[in-house]
Amino acid sequence: MQKTSSIFENLKKNDLFEVAPGIHCLQIVMVNVYFVRDLEGKPNDWVLVDTGLPRSANRIKRAAEKLYGKGARPKAIIMTHGHFDHVGGLRTLAYDWDVPVYAHLLELPYLTGKSSYPPPDPSVGGGAMAYMSFLYPKKPVDVSIWVKKLPSDGHVPHLAGWTYLHTPGHTGGHVSFFRESDKVLIAGDAFITVNQESMLAVITQKQEIHGPPTYFTTNWEASKRSIERLMLLRPTVAATGHGLPMYGEDMLHQLEQLVREFDERAIPAQGRYVNQAAETDETGVISVPPPISDPFPKIMAGVGLVTLAGLAALAVKNRKNRVSIEDILNEKSENDK
Repeated sequence: MQKTSSIFENLKKNDLFEVAPGIHCLQIVMVNVYFVRDLEGKPNDWVLVDTGLPRSANRIKRAAEKLYGKGARPKAIIMTHGHFDHVGGLRTLAYDWDVPVYAHLLELPYLTGKSSYPPPDPSVGGGAMAYMSFLYPKKPVDVSIWVKKLPSDGHVPHLAGWTYLHTPGHTGGHVSFFRESDKVLIAGDAFITVNQESMLAVITQKQEIHGPPTYFTTNWEASKRSIERLMLLRPTVAATGHGLPMYGEDMLHQLEQLVREFDERAIPAQGRYVNQAAETDETGVISVPPPISDPFPKIMAGVGLVTLAGLAALAVKNRKNRVSIEDILNEKSENDK
């Protein structure tokens, strides 16, 4: 298992690195996808967890072939949730690989084209990533041909020894994955290991436990309960949707501190969903609270320029990585047609 220092060294050369036995992470600009091998199965029995930003499919396929050989494809694609930065490569990969896509029942409307997510909330503030969230796509993808509901008994298809936990808050159907044998947690965006609201933190990848990205989180009471549930697992490894993996006692201490101080540290001082959660069910969004007055209208344009420059710098880190803010905005335009 690689510790943080060796992960940083590996990232200088390659965005694909080992997290724990049988688990590799591919970092695509600001979001992570995970290749998880079934340690009790055949050497090439594996699943993909999440699919990254728009136009990530080819990078993911190259990484899969590097890990498992030419023509490698997973037994399944399993989703923590369906926000745009986690489903970017999903349609292409589901079509090319022709494998099942699993998600929680409450996440299916956003993966079958039936419902858009509640609107992101730039009024939470906290940094450039949050201020620019009004630009992020919220439209659903449609992979109805391949999508299936995760089993109700909590087991993870094609991964012996793993269970999934329903961890709502960031989205209604968000799930996290846990391997009991070594207490490895793949938490998605239930909590993360970087301050995702801050462009500087995203660029530098400064490691620290944070609550879920505030601009997309629509039920803070549910989020708090979910993080408490994950903390009680006492994980040894926390691999999240954003930020580098964290390990051991320091990680666990920070996670416990987040639970104790959740209201002060995780919930924004203001925001559309702070006092009233969005209502969702298996059909999608039922209702959302009205938007609040945006306190940052005069600096939006400047923040936009900073964000574009910052994401461009991240993309330059690896010339093979063609995902950029332009790709994201192009995807938004296509979704909104």
